Amino acid sequence: MKSTSLSLTAQTAFAQVVEVALSADVMRSVSDLPGTFVPKTIKSRKYWYYQFSEPSGARRQLFVGPDNDAVRALVAKSREASSSESLGPLVRSAVALGNAQVLPRHFKVLRRLAEYGFFRAGGLLIGTHAFLSYGNMLGLKWGEEDAGKNISLVLDVGMTVQTHEAIQSLEMGFLPVSGLGGKTGGAYLIPSEKEFRLDFLTPVGRDGETPYEHPDLHVTLQPLKFMEYSLENIQQSALICGDQAVIVNVPHPARYALHKLIVVTLREGAFQVKTHKDLMQAGMLLSALKAARPWDVEEAWEDLVSRGKGWSSRAGHGMAQLCRLFPEEGFDQWLDVP
Repeated sequence: MKSTSLSLTAQTAFAQVVEVALSADVMRSVSDLPGTFVPKTIKSRKYWYYQFSEPSGARRQLFVGPDNDAVRALVAKSREASSSESLGPLVRSAVALGNAQVLPRHFKVLRRLAEYGFFRAGGLLIGTHAFLSYGNMLGLKWGEEDAGKNISLVLDVGMTVQTHEAIQSLEMGFLPVSGLGGKTGGAYLIPSEKEFRLDFLTPVGRDGETPYEHPDLHVTLQPLKFMEYSLENIQQSALICGDQAVIVNVPHPARYALHKLIVVTLREGAFQVKTHKDLMQAGMLLSALKAARPWDVEEAWEDLVSRGKGWSSRAGHGMAQLCRLFPEEGFDQWLDVP
């Protein structure tokens, strides 16, 4: 499976999407959120709720507060133009020119996570969706793109998420973070797709591989060995779908590729079927970076193999598997294998 270069026009279009989406993300307000304000009268008193639909289709209502000046001002502001309105034509152009887009049902989930402030808190998108974003970032179109059946996310247990009352959160353009708990922490969000999963991961800490309940997000994080390597030199990118874009954090592409060499040595049992996919993604990324930014890979590789025998040994085994799949690339001659 080989990659092909996107046209300069396509690359420019995606760069414009990222620029405008980043600006819109900074300027977030309640008008950027997906729901509406609904008044309710309870015992002769008027109260306001914020109503929106989850990606699963379920309708939710969040209590905002009693009818007062502050809440009425928020309701009025929600009717203003969204800061991301100008994105539509740019995203449509980028897609038409060949940039890869995310499946609509997966995009809804990722956008909702952004609306909960997950990425603002330092949350990281990994897996196939991150790999998809690298093609657009590097100006490449991968061969047959795999949409992926799950969304994999990473959050360091030490990272905190600012929690606010509903009205404060909505004013800043975020859904109150307490709503992220419950069913979101496992396999959720699209009940009709039984294979669809949301995996929340974190580096292994003092408690080993015991699952950790994040106190702010109310999701269970599964510790994973060697994950801390991907949390350094994080990059921002935009995922696109139709006429929309969402800003996400992804690992540096060099670190993503080299981390895959570690991952393939950890695959056991039924999970070994994913080894070929891991190696293909690593090989395609390393091939592209070798031509465009070899120093990024060399620096990331030096860091990886300097982390101790366990790291360097697994990296060497992963590299051997990669070279059997991509013998023409000479990766082991380029990077010093321990």
